[in-house]
Amino acid sequence: MSTTSFDEQRPRAWDDQRPPAPDLIDDCVHCGFCLPTCPTYELWGEEMDSPRGRIALMQLGHEQPELSDTMVTHFDRCLGCMACVTACPSGVKYDLLLQETRPQIERNHSRTLADRAFRALVFATFPHPGRLRALAPGTPIARRLAPLLKRFPRLRNLLELAPRVSARGAFARLPEHTPAAGERRGTVGFMQGCVQRVFFNDVNAATVRVLAAEGFEVQAPRQPRCCGSLQQHSGYEDAAQDRARETIAAFERFETVAVNIAGCGSGMKEYRHLLALDPAWKDRAEAFSRRVRDIHELLAAAGPRAERHPVPMRAVYHDACHLAHAQGIREEPRALLREIPGLELVEPDEWELCCGSAGVYNLLEPEAAAELGKRKAGNLMAAGAQAIIAANPGCALQIARHLDPPLPIYHPMELLDRSLQGGTR
Repeated sequence: MSTTSFDEQRPRAWDDQRPPAPDLIDDCVHCGFCLPTCPTYELWGEEMDSPRGRIALMQLGHEQPELSDTMVTHFDRCLGCMACVTACPSGVKYDLLLQETRPQIERNHSRTLADRAFRALVFATFPHPGRLRALAPGTPIARRLAPLLKRFPRLRNLLELAPRVSARGAFARLPEHTPAAGERRGTVGFMQGCVQRVFFNDVNAATVRVLAAEGFEVQAPRQPRCCGSLQQHSGYEDAAQDRARETIAAFERFETVAVNIAGCGSGMKEYRHLLALDPAWKDRAEAFSRRVRDIHELLAAAGPRAERHPVPMRAVYHDACHLAHAQGIREEPRALLREIPGLELVEPDEWELCCGSAGVYNLLEPEAAAELGKRKAGNLMAAGAQAIIAANPGCALQIARHLDPPLPIYHPMELLDRSLQGGTR
């Protein structure tokens, strides 16, 4: 039972549409175990930029009539990496608290015109594969223009992160149906993602080949274009709910829904919370979330069937936050990679600290993201590997930007596919 007393008659900053739950706030005992794992606390050492500090601000939102700019700044600085959830000995559900807080901010706080305009640009672009494809041929020009925008760090960062992708790669399409090789073990629906299908279609193609080789029939519908995780993790609840309903309607016919993107998998598993107050979709969302499987947990549970061939390489594994912390999936990718003969897997220092990508965080908070990106790249380089392995497109782009000299970055499915195809270097 909650020990925090809130006067329901007193004006408060939060509205009545699912404010941060007092009982979840009370779970925090302010022990400080979260502090060393919090990227922003590591950067600045400010209490209000730590998980327990932000939880105190969530409580303050119940006690004062409006959100101050300072409060919003501390919430905006949170990456939502959920390393604190992994570290917390008390089981504080900071992930749910943040999910409840960010929509409140977007409904009850007035952002500046420039901030609103930039956020509108981001969400009018990234969740739309068609628009990304139209922009893809211009990415080399965008990179050359970036140094001219020193006075506009957000826009400059957006251009500098533009991935190198050929027009052929950007416009490539996955087959909507891929049969299983040999005896069929099951059928999976495969979510292609928005950014992933345009800028990392080779990862999707490799994933489908691996699934087929391991005996799974793969259905990869082209719609919906986006699962809504970018909006969901940023507080744009209405847009996220719309994308969630579209995704559920398209994929709920499958017993298993496979995802190879850490952020998308995390978001889709959270549909049960996102749509919990919608009586028409609550049960469907609950059932759907139980069917979502990250590609690594799916394949690790199924066990290997296809023959693995050597891939001689020393590679360092990067834990994507939405895989390791939000979904609790750390051992499964490593287990799959260890099945590849000749692949030596090494670990970096500070594995638990975010690289600074965090959905669209590196676009909205470029200075903090750059500090974290350099720190992550340095730790990965120090491992002395020939390549980096990362299971999230945002992480791959963020890390690549800060590597000097550059190293190849692979999704685990690319290396597993290479092994199944004959094991070339």
